Amino acid sequence: MIVTLTPNPAIDRTLAVPALVRGEVLRAAAPVVEASGKGVNVAKALLVNGHAAKAVLPADDQLLELLRAAGVPCDVARIGGAVRTNVSLLEPDGTVTKVNEPGPALSSEDRRRLLSMTLAAGGSVIAASGSLPPGLPADFYAELVERSDGPVAVDTSGLALKAVIGARPWLIKPNLDELAELVGQRPQTLADVVSAARALRSKGPQAVLVSLGGDGAVLVDGTGARHGEAVVDRPRNTVGAGDALLAGFLAGGLTEALAYAAAAVRHVGTHAPAVTPADRAAVRVHQNIDGGRRVE
Repeated sequence: MIVTLTPNPAIDRTLAVPALVRGEVLRAAAPVVEASGKGVNVAKALLVNGHAAKAVLPADDQLLELLRAAGVPCDVARIGGAVRTNVSLLEPDGTVTKVNEPGPALSSEDRRRLLSMTLAAGGSVIAASGSLPPGLPADFYAELVERSDGPVAVDTSGLALKAVIGARPWLIKPNLDELAELVGQRPQTLADVVSAARALRSKGPQAVLVSLGGDGAVLVDGTGARHGEAVVDRPRNTVGAGDALLAGFLAGGLTEALAYAAAAVRHVGTHAPAVTPADRAAVRVHQNIDGGRRVE
């Protein structure tokens, strides 16, 4: 079983609008409302594809109700305040404008409970994902890695990502912007991405999985470097694709990661649907990396 930790979960509202025009009254289609947060998304993607998963998170009554309705097994640290609500405005061409609230402040007791519950959940792998809410220190994920007896994958950003590098996690999953922030310059080509990922790996993580949006993903681990991509003709919503990528990687490696991501971007909501044969057929893992290929 894979255990996910989401210290800053959310209720996601996705609204489809004809066009996003500042200062205007917009008429939206019926909203899609989902329990969310990066680790929750990872757990949901695993569950819908037949893998055992459990989510650990702080939650209020409304979020807990959504989790139960979605059939997500969870260990919950109940909090007094309300979890955040994130709003995604989705245009017909797949452009998403996302507004995220900061989340409620957590106490030192909340921190202790979340760490203890995650370590006691019995996962073969822990996937710790997302931003840290007010009240949790930047070394929260690093402490989790140091206290865990098993592998920990971390998908976060900013100071929390910088702090976890030296704790030697099993895997980190930066996107291109996060990779650029870590190494001090923005990679322009796949060769630059590989070089930056190798530099990070030398500082502690056993593997670095870099999500590149439409350019796919690069994996650098002890066996070398690989690049893969999935061609989707009509992406509908890219929110949650990175979470699906991580879920697929935990389920079956780079090829499965890209298939999960392909399924996610075809879907309107932020949770990943079941992977189809068409999603897997869209995946290409290249035997040789085209180092000169530019990335955006």
